[in-house]
Amino acid sequence: MIDLETLAREHRHLSRRYFLQLAATASSVAGLAPVAFGARFAADEKTPEQELERLIAKLKYLTADERFFNVERGDPLPSELAPEQRAAAGLDRETWRLEIVPDVESGAKVRKPLSKEAGTSLDWVGLMQLAEKHAVRYGKVMTCNNLDGPLGMGLWEGVPLRDVLALARPADLIRRVWYYGYHNEKPEQMFRSSLAYSRVQEDPPGDMPVLVCYKLNGEWLSPKRGGPVRMLVPEAYGFKSVKWLQKIVLTNDHRANDTYADQNNDIDSWQKTMARFVEAPLGAKAGQAIPITGLAQVGVGGLAKVQYSFEPAERERPAGDPNFTKCDWRDATLLPPPKNWGLPPDLDDGVPTPQEIDPQTGKANIWPLRYTIAHWAVLAPGLPAGKYNLRCRSIDLRGVAQPLPRVVGRSGRNGIQTVPVEVTDG
Repeated sequence: MIDLETLAREHRHLSRRYFLQLAATASSVAGLAPVAFGARFAADEKTPEQELERLIAKLKYLTADERFFNVERGDPLPSELAPEQRAAAGLDRETWRLEIVPDVESGAKVRKPLSKEAGTSLDWVGLMQLAEKHAVRYGKVMTCNNLDGPLGMGLWEGVPLRDVLALARPADLIRRVWYYGYHNEKPEQMFRSSLAYSRVQEDPPGDMPVLVCYKLNGEWLSPKRGGPVRMLVPEAYGFKSVKWLQKIVLTNDHRANDTYADQNNDIDSWQKTMARFVEAPLGAKAGQAIPITGLAQVGVGGLAKVQYSFEPAERERPAGDPNFTKCDWRDATLLPPPKNWGLPPDLDDGVPTPQEIDPQTGKANIWPLRYTIAHWAVLAPGLPAGKYNLRCRSIDLRGVAQPLPRVVGRSGRNGIQTVPVEVTDG
């Protein structure tokens, strides 16, 4: 039988290589697209063990900029404006400006507003001066709360939002931070989001700061990724990480102003923990082991394990079991973290590594890291001929199985994924 520990060590080596090379050579993270159904493999071409080794070797930790899946708004899309149009709109590094102003009607008080009208808005040079002292870099998987899988996994860099807000010297009566991205100066296209002021100023234990973000995988943000500057909220779904950031309003209004709230979404939902397949075969031969790979999105609950289940397709689902708790669940193998979290020489610029990473040893203090991804693999035992439903699920650090504890829609999709597999005699 295959030695998964050996393959896990090989995955560690590959992950380290891709992490170090970052966007220069990284391709898409396998599985951040919809599940890839592999063809039935012939025994005389590859053994199941060889096939699993091949699948594990394809797994990559970071997603290159151009391989992220896009969720964009605007007509025309800001990322598709011509260079001269982007410059005129403040969407390149030379012309970008950020305003930080009080919501006067709410009574919010700011000692030193930053505004375009007064000529005091923050420009790129000012942001880079803050970066010299305050830059932070950490990993985050980007996910849309209404899509079934991640959009991409990145290493993001920026300045904590609280350090940027400090330039405006917030004074009193501030309960919430409203922020906006550029959308063609058309009110109906404006995309908004917000955070509690307390969340911006102080990170929950173990969490990363909210960033005014300008880099992905060591490269300046591209227009498609929200460049030159976007918001990045580590624990939240993508709609909180507004692209093309240009304006922040400090308000005493206790209510959120999020665009997504108008569409019945839970705008305060943390990312959920869930498992997804990366590659699963369309079929297999009877009695032959079945290689499977997948990824897990690590949400606020952390990740303890991933499990899989084969169930005969003709079997009726038990009544009152919408969450598939009565399936024959078996443990898969979680693959380990990269061995070395160092950066390429051109990125070894003194920016701190994430706080989950020991700067002396380069090892993760806990694995998997919250709000990132982890890969998993299994060589499932062979099955008799027939049609089956293959499923996977995550178990969080409290022992809670996906899709619990939050199964209500519009707060992040994490339903159980089902793949049909046919096992044949020949």
